[in-house]
Amino acid sequence: MAFDVLENAIVYKVDGAVMAEIAYPPVGVGKVDICKTHVDPSLRGQGLADELVQRAAQELRKTKRKAEVTCSYAVVWFERHPDYDDVLVK
Repeated sequence: MAFDVLENAIVYKVDGAVMAEIAYPPVGVGKVDICKTHVDPSLRGQGLADELVQRAAQELRKTKRKAEVTCSYAVVWFERHPDYDDVLVK
């Protein structure tokens, strides 16, 4: 089991198969859209979606990018974690 950080996504693999992911494609210079968070039904309820959004927010901070958020799960996550407001497009 491992998280792989890609340029515009983070994926969680089990035995080489992608079982969860968050996608944040670019929508402008230095700006991305967190548009998708998905966890395989067999792994739901284990905190993976929370972990994915947090890792994405940390990656955006590290790479000095800002995010628009259109994924409904991520919208709620950011509302609950105002300490990551600095990565959001205002």
